[in-house]
Amino acid sequence: MFAEHTADPDGTDTHATPHPCETWPDSGRGFRDTLDRIGDKWSVLVIGVLSGGPLRFGVLHQRVPGISQRMLTLTLRHLERDGLVSRTVYAEVPPRVEYELTPLGESLRATVRALAQWVTDHNGEIETARHTYDTA
Repeated sequence: MFAEHTADPDGTDTHATPHPCETWPDSGRGFRDTLDRIGDKWSVLVIGVLSGGPLRFGVLHQRVPGISQRMLTLTLRHLERDGLVSRTVYAEVPPRVEYELTPLGESLRATVRALAQWVTDHNGEIETARHTYDTA
């Protein structure tokens, strides 16, 4: 699927080197499912916001621009299921619920920050490319 190809001098493609993804132990569905989870826009934003520490649902909802309450609920459930976010319910009236990154979720902080920095650094170029493409 992602093989790097080299051609013999006569032009025949006989030496395919597998892409690193193909040699990983779990390059099948589990790999793709996890990548889908941590790569979707809402998960990345939630992880980024929670990297500042635990938050209640309402505050988290305010800090993730554009997300609906339903989508935030679903995203938090998925992240909790995957072990990236923990949910703590405090026995108070009314009950207080906080969400925070688990150690596994914390391990994504640097990656999410790097992605956010890349977007910040290249957003102008991307907008220009989009405009060029759309007007062509």
